[in-house]
Amino acid sequence: MAEPLYGGAPRVFHVVMGKRGWAACVAALLMTASPTEAKEALDVDLELVLAVDVSGSIDDDEARLQREGFASAITNGQILRAIRSGPLGRVAVTYVEWSGLDRQHVAVDWTVIADEDDARDFADAIVGSAGFRGQWTSISSVIDESLRLLDENKYRGARRVIDISGDGENNNGDPVSGARDRAVTQGVTINGLPIVNGRTGPNGMVPLPDLDLYYRDCVIGGAGAFLVVARGFNDFARAIRRKLFLELSGWSPTPRRVHVALRPKADCLAGERRTLRELQELNDIQKERYRPEGPRNENFQAH
Repeated sequence: MAEPLYGGAPRVFHVVMGKRGWAACVAALLMTASPTEAKEALDVDLELVLAVDVSGSIDDDEARLQREGFASAITNGQILRAIRSGPLGRVAVTYVEWSGLDRQHVAVDWTVIADEDDARDFADAIVGSAGFRGQWTSISSVIDESLRLLDENKYRGARRVIDISGDGENNNGDPVSGARDRAVTQGVTINGLPIVNGRTGPNGMVPLPDLDLYYRDCVIGGAGAFLVVARGFNDFARAIRRKLFLELSGWSPTPRRVHVALRPKADCLAGERRTLRELQELNDIQKERYRPEGPRNENFQAH
């Protein structure tokens, strides 16, 4: 019999447990287990969130072009070679559609892509997923949601990237630069695909003419961050194909020295300011519409 630690006769404790007691015991053991024991992470070369704008400025045809563009790109031969060229030869990807504050929808959950079959399944899931639409444009919210998706998945990537595509500036939720900085602080890179076009959207919104500068100065950030511009929605498939290739191959842009006069600084609150102006104009119209009628003749004098 074992010697008592503090003198005296050794003690034996008998514990009687019911079903609830055993359940509590098992839960306690899981809580004290190491993270590796409780949740075995799968190593991948890259964790990638594909965050796609489906706000009110995008019509149904444009939403379809975006889905088809991603589905076509992920199955492209060059993209598959880029995936296989990594040390592990596999990446984890999820496809998220977003619009305003608290309006994000995981259309295709985290999927490991290592070969053509994986890519084809992921592409089919994108095209076949239920449509999701919303109003407003909250880039900041989708960045925060993407961070949560990266933190809570079961993968461990050598790189973590949020890929944001959209046709407008942030006009809802927190300022975009703050969300970007939170992501960069956590070692996450944000790349951008601004869709630059002059078409007035279904909601009557005129696109920001310098959306590429806005994405450059206010949205992208982190190690090796870059953007690829799509010149309209018909150019989206080409742009996303190039962008995915660069992300999956681990390409980093070479720093370039450009004259300051050629690099105007974008206003990172442009969307919020424009929304405020439009709301004020709408308010003025409503006031004018319901204003009590006064004298029609300015020279009229009451007697």
